[in-house]
Amino acid sequence: MDEVDQLMLNAQLRDELEPYIDESVSRIDVRRMPLSQENEFLASMLAWEQAPAIPISHWFEPALALPHPDELDRDELHDCLWNAIERLHSKRIILECTDHLTDRELYKIIFRDILPCREKKVDLPRNFLHWRCFDDGDNDTWLRFYATPNERWQWEQETGLTAPLAENPPYPRHMPTRPPQDG
Repeated sequence: MDEVDQLMLNAQLRDELEPYIDESVSRIDVRRMPLSQENEFLASMLAWEQAPAIPISHWFEPALALPHPDELDRDELHDCLWNAIERLHSKRIILECTDHLTDRELYKIIFRDILPCREKKVDLPRNFLHWRCFDDGDNDTWLRFYATPNERWQWEQETGLTAPLAENPPYPRHMPTRPPQDG
């Protein structure tokens, strides 16, 4: 796309974003951003504003429905879990911080928390939904299993408390991740 096309696209995106404009747009220093990158950013903002918030289970056709965890033996649950993880990844949903959970605990989070959760479905190739598999206020889990030494030190400085001992998570998994950004 040449410079004139980029300028025309920029004007169109800014017009379409006008009803949604708030301080987040003015905080972006577009003078440091190439026009194509600014357009990509504006397009992602517009997609976010226009995206429907629907249960994650309905991001799939047909809707993703999993068997109740209590209906599955260990092997069935393991297979259903990895199938669900791959299906979620196919919709650009990345599960993070799963290594402290048993397969059954992780499956229950997907079944009970993730699939019914209403999220904006932004259909852009670089857009990923990252889901941390512990509660926001669960500092103990984060500090024990996932925080870096620097993050642990910062937390201690901010709270005046001693962080729990760092541990290796008991259930290490090789989870699907976000692909590297292309140039």
